[in-house]
Amino acid sequence: MNEMREKEAISAYLKLLQAKGAASAVLHRRALFLDKLSSGLAAKTLGGGDYRLVIEEVMEIIPADDWHESLTAAREFYPFWIKDIKAIAALNINPGFDIQPSQWKPDHATLKSLTDSLETEKFDTSENWPLKAYTQALRLEGAEQATVDTRVKLAKIILIRLRNAPEKNHKAYRIAVDQTLPLFNIKQTRRLFLVVVREFYHFWTGNPDAANMVLKDGSGNILL
Repeated sequence: MNEMREKEAISAYLKLLQAKGAASAVLHRRALFLDKLSSGLAAKTLGGGDYRLVIEEVMEIIPADDWHESLTAAREFYPFWIKDIKAIAALNINPGFDIQPSQWKPDHATLKSLTDSLETEKFDTSENWPLKAYTQALRLEGAEQATVDTRVKLAKIILIRLRNAPEKNHKAYRIAVDQTLPLFNIKQTRRLFLVVVREFYHFWTGNPDAANMVLKDGSGNILL
């Protein structure tokens, strides 16, 4: 199977990261992960659908502690794989490449321990405000009570995972989410978590249009 297309894309991606000052250890870890993708991506049609499916398959063999950095590489590498020059340029300018791995990660937990803790967990005002707004938005969109309950529980898990984050920003949110994903062994539940992740983020950041973002997309894309 010819993987030249993937090798060229990987080389271009790593060269750009190196030019931006990425440490050799970062480059090495990214290269190892992307090598795992090559065989799965070879002969695939360039596009998001096949790419996401291959990522989902490869992530099953990635250690839980490495999910955030691996998914970061997968997100950044995609425009190189499809040769989207405009997207690469936009990432380069914004800047959109994460070359400084965060030292923070959520505390080790299991899905059961997190779920069980919801029975007694207390949430402060800054946590309750987005939860209540999200709940109301789901109800206004006509969601059944069981749907509301399930999604709010998943949103609470996100908040618990964010509690000891050094900063409240997009990067911390993404780290918390990426490191929680491997706790879900059932893919359907993992995808629902990703849907909630995308919806709840707008309430967490106080987006005034957050209510318009609920129940619009149920794809559960692992790369968002």
